Amino acid sequence: MARAAERADLEPVIGLEVHVQLDTDTKVFCGCSTDPEPDEDPNTRTCPVCLGLPGALPVLNEAAVEAGVKVGKALDAEIPEETQFHRKNYYYPDLPKNFQITQYDAPLCADGELEFSHEGERRSVRIRRAHLEEDPGSIRHAREGPADLEARTTSVDRADYTLIDYNRAGTPLMEIVTEPDFREPAAVRGFLEKLEEVLEYLGIFDAGSDGSLRVDANLSMVEADRIADDGSIPESVLDDANRTEVKNISSHRGAETALSYEASRQRDQIDAGREVQQETRHFNETHGNTVSMRAKEEEKDYRYFPEADLPPLRVAHWKAEIEIPELPDARRERFRTEYDLGAETASKLTSRKAVADFYEEVAAAFDPELAATWVADNLLGELNYRDESIDAVTDRLDEFERLIELVATGEVTTKNAEETVLRAMLDEGLDPDTVVEREGLGKAGDDEVADAVATAVAENPDAVEDYHAGEDGALNFLVGQVMAETGGSADPGTVNELLREELAE
Repeated sequence: MARAAERADLEPVIGLEVHVQLDTDTKVFCGCSTDPEPDEDPNTRTCPVCLGLPGALPVLNEAAVEAGVKVGKALDAEIPEETQFHRKNYYYPDLPKNFQITQYDAPLCADGELEFSHEGERRSVRIRRAHLEEDPGSIRHAREGPADLEARTTSVDRADYTLIDYNRAGTPLMEIVTEPDFREPAAVRGFLEKLEEVLEYLGIFDAGSDGSLRVDANLSMVEADRIADDGSIPESVLDDANRTEVKNISSHRGAETALSYEASRQRDQIDAGREVQQETRHFNETHGNTVSMRAKEEEKDYRYFPEADLPPLRVAHWKAEIEIPELPDARRERFRTEYDLGAETASKLTSRKAVADFYEEVAAAFDPELAATWVADNLLGELNYRDESIDAVTDRLDEFERLIELVATGEVTTKNAEETVLRAMLDEGLDPDTVVEREGLGKAGDDEVADAVATAVAENPDAVEDYHAGEDGALNFLVGQVMAETGGSADPGTVNELLREELAE
């Protein structure tokens, strides 16, 4: 039982169960597609197997197992000689069979770890297990609206009824279970970001699909002096500290918000002398709080037993046979050494595999530092401003390389390329040459620049006087006048040099 204690003496202890949808063509135990059609109707991408109809038998998807082995290798986990599927029995509306095919005491992967950065420090979280299972269907809680409007989606505590869609049922899941190694909700967010990064590099995960990564988080409040210096906690202490499980968190930020709220709620309970109830709670993303759903189930409530329709699985030899690609940390380090990039730039360029691939294509054609500036700063900056990702331009690599070529050969100024050409390319879908021609952005000739410099000096005697008096801003003012006269098509460095020569006479 959790007892009353001072706020300062309490520390949250957090463990995660991360459910990752594996990006396979078909479901884990049947041939139904995992790829939703645009505007598809509910309950149409189904068959007798994923609907749990009597007599339907599962057939294991080999690609899902291969993806699971890749996860195990990336997490440096052990893959046993033999693994087994089990039935986890419970009733819930989105589970058509009233049991879930999963793995119990013989998971595909065990005893791994994942390193990530938090507040400038390297952290390591132990992975207790990672196992395969099937995804349930999806639930939409609805509330009646006016007669002429469709029912509105709402939170579970305000719903009039619930709609079930089994199109997602049977999608292969990898459940990754951590040890209770987290002490701050913010660290959970950092871990999830790193995990998603690794999964994307493995090529087995689509972050854009509905429900692709969902988190159940267990949190207890423990007296700080009962946590060892190395962060370990005796099992007896964890058993005494009643924990809550917060279900179905669907984002990194949501995980931090939900756990921050839950830690504060439990502190308040303990400070008031009340026992923290061991229960399952729902995270309300709209309000940023958690609400009680039901009493917390115990392992015995699920009545696990082996799945008789699936034989034991022997895949230990796959660990040596299946290759995994270069992972984020290794690629980040290679970018620093091979391309001589700073840590921050290398981190930006490897945050997503698609960004890293794009950069390496550009770096093969141009100076790596120039390529890094254009991809990490200019392109990603403009895409972030538009709330878009690199995926929006991966098929336009040749156009982007042409833009850099125009700058590198002096045909367009860097300023015009950044502020006009690139933005028109993203906003209007135009190629760089079309934008340059339309806007008249060809670089000004030497005679045109010289004439503009002479005009700026002749028409701004006060600025000339200020320059000779040593005022720093005077030269910048004159440079601006020349740039305006040439429509921004002059090279600022050349203008600066010519002005100094003109003013020295």
